Amino acid sequence: MPLPADFRPDNVGRAIALTLVTIVVFGLQDAISKTLVQSYSPFQITMMRYWGFALFSLVLVMRQAPLRAALRSAVPGWQILRGSLLIIEILFFALALQTMPLGGLQAIALVYPLLVTLFAIPLLGEKVGVFRFVAVGVGFAGALIIIRPGGLPLDRGLLFAALSATLYAVYIVITRKVSGRDSAATSMVYTGVMGLLLSSAIGVFHWQPMAWPDLALMGTIMVTTCLGHGLMIYALSMAPASTIQPFNYFSLPWAILLGAVIFDEWIDPVSLIGAGIIVAAGLVVMARERIRRIPAVADPSMGRE
Repeated sequence: MPLPADFRPDNVGRAIALTLVTIVVFGLQDAISKTLVQSYSPFQITMMRYWGFALFSLVLVMRQAPLRAALRSAVPGWQILRGSLLIIEILFFALALQTMPLGGLQAIALVYPLLVTLFAIPLLGEKVGVFRFVAVGVGFAGALIIIRPGGLPLDRGLLFAALSATLYAVYIVITRKVSGRDSAATSMVYTGVMGLLLSSAIGVFHWQPMAWPDLALMGTIMVTTCLGHGLMIYALSMAPASTIQPFNYFSLPWAILLGAVIFDEWIDPVSLIGAGIIVAAGLVVMARERIRRIPAVADPSMGRE
């Protein structure tokens, strides 16, 4: 995988630190979102959240190239599908936040690198060896441990969490597919525009007036959306994605801590073991992909929610 243009060995530590800060920012954002979706429609929260990201992405793109040029895509159909999948994925994540504990939701979300490995076979024609297949199977076994009887309840929240992880995995695979045909600016502008259009087309029908304290929380979400993506892009400019991607698993203990402190949600020891298995399997898959020089699962235009 090519190194960033301004990569230097002493920047790796800074990139890792920025990645961890990004995870802290996004975790706080999820906690605020979980608070708001108890009183307001997830469609409205997702729409307003995307307003912040769309503004961020468009401003960033226009600093690099004219917007008209960025909209020219060699594969517009794939770009439209990619942008649509991401906003639907974020909506499913918001719907899952209504009923699922933060720690359990994040554990299920971290299945996505395993799904990427599987979806890359038909969509990218990648060959997956026995070693990675076994790691994927072990990871899914960890997920089954979490949702066993007595673990996470089998309700609509779990369904939305699984759909969110699945759609994000497909989004990542399509991002890999278009990266060889379009620039990063084109991918980012399609992500912002498609998300803005789809979220607004649905969200306006679920609009509810917000109290001033809730508007302040919503404003915080919009600001942290821009801040988090900006930090991640900066981190990726200093170190290869394959180097910093494993540190994204810090999102699991951070989500568990936030859930316990803010919402009094506790993850049971058996589910914690299952989550650990998912993390271990994901790290093994990433390590094997790095050895085989397969691009890491990362997209600078959109960090994992």
